[in-house]
Amino acid sequence: MFGRIKSITKRLFSILKTQDVMVLPGQIAFFLILSIFPMLILIGLIVSKFSMPLDQLLSFLEDILPSNIYDIINPFISGKGFDTNVGFFMLLGFFMASNGTHSIILASNKLYGFKNSDYLKRRIKAAILILLVIFMLLFTMIILAFGDHILKLLFDLFNVKNMSLVYTLFDILKWPVTMFMLIFILKLVYVISPDKKIMSRYTTRGALFATISIMIITFIYSHFLLKFNNYNIFYGSLSNIAIMMMWVYFVSYVIVIGIAINVNDYNNKELIKNENE
Repeated sequence: MFGRIKSITKRLFSILKTQDVMVLPGQIAFFLILSIFPMLILIGLIVSKFSMPLDQLLSFLEDILPSNIYDIINPFISGKGFDTNVGFFMLLGFFMASNGTHSIILASNKLYGFKNSDYLKRRIKAAILILLVIFMLLFTMIILAFGDHILKLLFDLFNVKNMSLVYTLFDILKWPVTMFMLIFILKLVYVISPDKKIMSRYTTRGALFATISIMIITFIYSHFLLKFNNYNIFYGSLSNIAIMMMWVYFVSYVIVIGIAINVNDYNNKELIKNENE
């Protein structure tokens, strides 16, 4: 039993030490960060379509975003900033962001030992995957990092009073709901990424590891972002972006470790299967 655990652990670390796994988190993080700004602009455009007082929303964004980023987002939330050029750069931003998930596809194929499919299929799949990953990041950030503050903002916008019960329920439910959502999305990402069918059961442990790690990282991220304002000493108005970049990098890293765990499980189960045959 001990020898088997040692063998599995050794294979896992050999996968983690491959060049693709070591380089991949940085690639994913870089392209995901590129997607953040068109994503924020898109959210601003959607919010601007709703008839609601925006003063408190703008005040909230001004508190959590660096001033230069807030100045970019503000016109779109106010409904005055969209034109053809902005639409083009939003599409370009999402296309460039999909390079990160395209890297996941290529790395997954190499780690599993699968042959790459044709380029067009990979790009379509990368576009689907980037939407899943962006939704995952948004959901995690909105619920875990800023959920309490967004809830308060909504109550203030609609003049809702005495909502302590809702706060309590939100604090209780946000962790299991987030965990379920992350596991579901990550299993989709891990199943879709390789260019050969992978059974969902082979992705469970990697998805579970990545989910728990992302929740812990996001909790630490929100703690630093909302509590340690002295971080501005080092980065000035870019402090929030610096912390967010670290958050995206660590999230990318645990996603890649999840792939390595899945590959290890897949190889181990295939080896046992071949031995039994």
